[in-house]
Amino acid sequence: SSLFSGALKQLDCSSQSETALVGVVTWLQPINTQIDAGQGMVVMTDKNSSAFFLSRSSWSKLGSVSLKHVSVGPAGIWGVDQQNEVYKFVASDFVPTHGLELKQVDAGGQGQVIGVAKSDRIHCLTANKASSIKEIMHWSTSSVTDLLIYISCAPTGCWGVNAQQSIFFTQISNSCVKPGIWNKVDGEAVNVEVGSDGNVFVVNRLGLLYERTGISDHVPQGTDWKKIEMSVKIKHASYDLGYLWLVTEEGFIVKCTK
Repeated sequence: SSLFSGALKQLDCSSQSETALVGVVTWLQPINTQIDAGQGMVVMTDKNSSAFFLSRSSWSKLGSVSLKHVSVGPAGIWGVDQQNEVYKFVASDFVPTHGLELKQVDAGGQGQVIGVAKSDRIHCLTANKASSIKEIMHWSTSSVTDLLIYISCAPTGCWGVNAQQSIFFTQISNSCVKPGIWNKVDGEAVNVEVGSDGNVFVVNRLGLLYERTGISDHVPQGTDWKKIEMSVKIKHASYDLGYLWLVTEEGFIVKCTK
């Protein structure tokens, strides 16, 4: 059932650059901490560690488990709780997996699930294991030179940021095989999100929002960053099917149509 729909408010999200965002609407509940969009779904967590999904213009409770982070993508819906236990949404609720504690997971790859451990080490769960409804026991470790605090994946590749706010890109297959190295990308960010179509957005420590430009099959990491002018500071961003979903520093949700 719907928990809240929220008052609607127009917010100026137009950019003076080529990246123009229009039709912006805000849900006026200053309680949101993190949002993720994928496979046509939008999920989020609030300050009380409750998970929700968007149904038309209303947010409905997602499962009964308290989660600090939730992700949706080809691998389904996954989340982690305050104790870093990993959960997968099966049927009508989240069920715990076992074998590894993670502080963040991402389900947006090619069916595999990528996660960040407390040690900032990156782990990967193959698409075959991620699709199973059984309790997950074996995650493989993806060896990286630079440890990451946040990661986001799409079929086109994975993006991450480390504690020094450096940005990295690599390609990880659905079998968790990493064919190349983590390539450092110019710029600084505190979190990064890549959409299923390869669009990449980052937020820096000042709350400024940027989109990666020049991404192609030959240059999957892109060539430059384009600032998106916003009238408020941004804490988190996610992109799917032409919509950019933002969480402001105050905890409001902003929907931008690109």
